[in-house]
Amino acid sequence: MKARGTVHKYGDNVDTDVIIPARYLNSSDPAELAKKCMEDIDKEFVNRVKTGDIMVANKNFGCGSSREHAPIAIKASGIACVIAETFARIFYRNAINIGLPIIECPEAAKAIEAGDDVEIDFDTGMIYDRTKGLEFKGQAFPEFMQKIIRAEGLMNYINQKED
Repeated sequence: MKARGTVHKYGDNVDTDVIIPARYLNSSDPAELAKKCMEDIDKEFVNRVKTGDIMVANKNFGCGSSREHAPIAIKASGIACVIAETFARIFYRNAINIGLPIIECPEAAKAIEAGDDVEIDFDTGMIYDRTKGLEFKGQAFPEFMQKIIRAEGLMNYINQKED
C-alpha cells in the first residue's frame, strides 16, 4: 500500500477540538464532519485539501478528548495518511480503528513542510519527500494493521473475516 499527496502541515498539540470543533459533534456523518475539519486552526484547509493529500504535524497530534469524530473528519476530508512526531494514544487507536493510516516519524515531521509532495510506502514505513529529495524511515504497519486499513476500518475487517 502506498499514498502520495501534497502536505498540509501543523505544529505541536493539535487537539481534537481543533480537528473537529465540539459544536459540530451533533453529526456523525463523515461527509458533514469533513466540511468542518481543521476549521478552528486552518479555515482554508477544506478548500485546499485534495483526496490523497498528507497531513504532517509535530508532537502530540490528536490530544484532548477521545472523540472518534476527529480521525473520521480527517479521513473523510481526503487525507490519505497523517505523519507526526508523536500521537496521543487514544487518537492513534481511533485512527487505526477507522482505517486512517498514521505514522510516527520525528525526523520526517520536522523536515517536511507544507506544500511538499510526499509519498509513503506502508509496507516498508518509508517516507519520501519528493520535493526535497529526502527519505525517512517511519514505522511500517504490521500486517494485521494493514489489513484493517485496507478494509477501511476495524469493523469492516471483522465483518470480512466472518464471511
